[in-house]
Amino acid sequence: MFFDGFTLTNVRVRDGIMRLRHGGSGPPLLLLHGNPQTHAMWHKVAPILARRFTVVCPDLRGYGGSHKPPAPPDHAPYAKREMARDMVELMAELGFSRFQVVAHDRGARVAHRLALDHPQAVQRLALLDIIPTIEHFERADMAFGLGYYHWFWFAQPHPFPETLISKSPDDWFFAHTAREPKGRDFFSPEALADYLEHARNPEMIRGMCEDYRAAAGIDLVHDRASREAGTKIACPLLVLWGGKGKIGAWYDAIAIWRQYASGAVTGHAVPSGHYLAEEAPEAVLSALDGFLEPGN
Repeated sequence: MFFDGFTLTNVRVRDGIMRLRHGGSGPPLLLLHGNPQTHAMWHKVAPILARRFTVVCPDLRGYGGSHKPPAPPDHAPYAKREMARDMVELMAELGFSRFQVVAHDRGARVAHRLALDHPQAVQRLALLDIIPTIEHFERADMAFGLGYYHWFWFAQPHPFPETLISKSPDDWFFAHTAREPKGRDFFSPEALADYLEHARNPEMIRGMCEDYRAAAGIDLVHDRASREAGTKIACPLLVLWGGKGKIGAWYDAIAIWRQYASGAVTGHAVPSGHYLAEEAPEAVLSALDGFLEPGN
C-alpha cells in the first residue's frame, strides 16, 4: 500500500502552506525530496522508517502541493535559506525542535543550508547524491555542463524555460528523468501520478525554475559567506550516492564533504542511479539503519 499508515495533510508556516505526509512513532525524522518530484519519492522507504521514527515527508516550497511564493528579481523566496526555515517552522508546528534529516537532490541542498543555519535543530544528517552547490559551480567542466545541463537552462530568465516545459510537461518529465536511461514504468504508478499532476502545474514549473535561479545566485552568496566564516555542518554526516550515476563518477564525494563538516563524515555508493530511494530502497535503508539514532 502507498504510504501505509501515513496521514496526508497541510500545515501552515509563516510564508504559506506545506503539504506533507507523516506517520510512525519515535524520534522525529524529516525526509526531503528532490526535483522533479514530491514527497512521494519516499514511499518505499518512509513506511519502514516509521517503525522506529516519527517520519515527516513534506513537499518543498515551490514543489508539489506546498506554497509557491511570487518570485522577485533576486529570487530570494527560493533561497535554500528560506526553504530551510520552512522546515524548522514545520517541525516546530508538529512539536519537534530537534530532529534527524535524510534528504535527496534539491532537498539535500535545503538540508545542507538547514544544518548550517539551524545547527541546534539538526541531530544527524544524511545527504543523497549531491556535493555542495558551490562546489558544482566552481568545478564545472564540459561533463558537468552536458550531464547537468538543466542547471543552466532552468536558471535562464523567466519565462523562457517555463514556456518550453509548459508546452509538454509530461514529455519533459520523462526526458528529464531518463537522463540515466529508464523505462516509463521505473516510478511506481502512485508516485508517478503525483509527480505528473504537479509537473503540469504552471506554478510548480515556475517554482522549480526559481529554485535553480536562486541556486545560481543568492544561494552562492550565502554559501560563500558561510565558507568564509568557517561555518560547517556540526552534526554527524552520512553521504550516499548512486553508483551508476554522476556524483561518484565526477567527484570524491566524501573528501569534498569533509571540507564542509566539522564532525564525522561517512558514506558510500549504493547500487542505483540518481533516484536512490526508489531504485535501491533496501540499500538506502541499510545505510540509514547504521547511522540514524532510533532513541531509547
